[in-house]
Amino acid sequence: MAEQGGNGAAPLTPRKTAGKAGEDRAAAWLTARGFEIIARNYRSPAGEVDIIALDGETIVFVEVKAWSTYHIDNLDRGIDARKQRRIIETAKYFLNAHRKYNNRTVRFDVVFINRDELIHFPSAFMENV
Repeated sequence: MAEQGGNGAAPLTPRKTAGKAGEDRAAAWLTARGFEIIARNYRSPAGEVDIIALDGETIVFVEVKAWSTYHIDNLDRGIDARKQRRIIETAKYFLNAHRKYNNRTVRFDVVFINRDELIHFPSAFMENV
């Protein structure tokens, strides 16, 4: 069973409903390709990761962007350096809390979804050391 982060849930706005539908679609797509979903909407003091999954021996932190009005050309605005840092810090928080995953390769993926397409970007970004 997938682990849920955070404490309690707020009512869903239309935007959040669309985001959840996109995350559901991304999770189903990843699962169909052999990923094992281990957490969804994992929250930390730094932020949130939409999906945490295993791809073989690699732990993958996935940001899902489900947009109906924006195109893929706008993806850099939605996942800017600040957003990437928040995802990376949340990944560190998760790995600190779940040490059984510490010896795995870590990857940060993005799944872009609009009405007509789902595009998976493996290794979309990485932590700059």
